[in-house]
Amino acid sequence: MAEQLEFFPVPSPCRGICQSDERGYCRGCLRSRDERFNWMKFSDAQKREVLRLCRQRFLRLQRAAKTAQSDDPEQPSLF
Repeated sequence: MAEQLEFFPVPSPCRGICQSDERGYCRGCLRSRDERFNWMKFSDAQKREVLRLCRQRFLRLQRAAKTAQSDDPEQPSLF
């Protein structure tokens, strides 16, 4: 299968929050250490794959936060 021509480079997802979480992912862009260090060496297809993985990680974090919030009652009991 032929690769689609790209007219614009794939931009870095870096948000300037360069801190690692407990799993080793950047808190700002959710890339792994290897993904951050090798970004400039990756082809556009590899960069798009990294962006797809970052999106999955973001959605997973959102779901985890939502389930943690749903455990707490919305309104405290008066009794």
